[in-house]
Amino acid sequence: MPIRIPDDLPARKTLEAEGVNVMDSTRAARQDIRPLHVGLLNLMPNKERTETQFARLIGSTPLQIELTLVRVSDHQSKNTPEDYLKTFYKTWEEVRTQKFDGFIVTGAPVANMPFEEVRYWPEMLEIMDWTKTNVHQAMFICWGAQAALHHFHGAQRYRMAEKAFGVFRHQVTNPLSPFLRGFSDSPMIPVSRYNDIDKSTLGANLEVLIDNAEIGVCMLGDLQRRAIYFLNHLEYDNRSLADEYERDVKAGLAPKQPTNLFPNGDVTAVPENRWRSHAHLLFQNWINEMYQTTPYEMDEIGR
Repeated sequence: MPIRIPDDLPARKTLEAEGVNVMDSTRAARQDIRPLHVGLLNLMPNKERTETQFARLIGSTPLQIELTLVRVSDHQSKNTPEDYLKTFYKTWEEVRTQKFDGFIVTGAPVANMPFEEVRYWPEMLEIMDWTKTNVHQAMFICWGAQAALHHFHGAQRYRMAEKAFGVFRHQVTNPLSPFLRGFSDSPMIPVSRYNDIDKSTLGANLEVLIDNAEIGVCMLGDLQRRAIYFLNHLEYDNRSLADEYERDVKAGLAPKQPTNLFPNGDVTAVPENRWRSHAHLLFQNWINEMYQTTPYEMDEIGR
C-alpha cells in the first residue's frame, strides 16, 4: 500500500518520479482498511525538502500510511510562504486533540541556543508531553532528539570542539533491537551537529542502540515512552550535506569539507549515497513495530 499525502503537495511529483507509490484521496477512500496515521512536526526551514525526505522513507512500506504535516503554531516561517503552510500544514493547535500511530519531530536550526530561549519552547514542551498520551510510537530527530532527551530524561548536551560534519561509520550496539533488524554492524550515517549528549546524564530507561566512539551517541531507545531518539540524519538525500557545505562556503565561514562525502575529496563530484538502504530499513522497522503493536481503535492509543 502507498503513502497518502495532500494531492497538490509539491513533494508528490518528486516521489512519483522516484517510483514511490503515492495514493490520492479518492483511491484511499475505496480501501476498507485502517491506515496508519503518522504526523510529521517539521521544524526545518526548508519545509518542502524535509517533507519530501521523510515521505520518501515512510512511503516505502507495504502498509497504507496517511501523513499529516504539522507546524508549531507560535512561529512565523522565514523560508516558507504562509500560503503554502496554510494549504498543506496543520498547526499544533489543530491536531492536539487527535491521536497518531506514529509521530516524528525533526531537527531545527536552533542548535546553538539554550532550549529555554527558543521562542516556541513552551509549545514544544506541550507537544513532547502530548506524545506520551496521543502517540503510539514517537521518533525524535537531531535537535528534536536533544530537546526530548533534555525534557524527558534531564540529559545534558555539550558543544563539541568542532562540528561533526560528514558521513561517519557507526557501531550497532544492540543488533536485537526491533528497530535495527537487517542493519549491518557498522553503518555509514550522515551527521551535521555541533552538540553531543553527555552519556553520564542518560537515565536508566534509555538504551544506546547506535554509537560512535569519536562523535558520540547516534540512536537511543526508550521503551517506557515508546520513543526513539536519532541524533543524526539518515533521512538526508545525496545533496543535503553538500548543499550545507556550499552555503557555508558562500557565507565566508570557511567550513571543513564534509568527512567521507565527496569521492576522492573532489567537491565538484556528485556525492555518493552510502546510507540510503539503512534509512529505509530504519523506517520500515519503525513502521512495522508500530503496526504490530498499535491498537486498532485509535481512541485506545495512549491508554
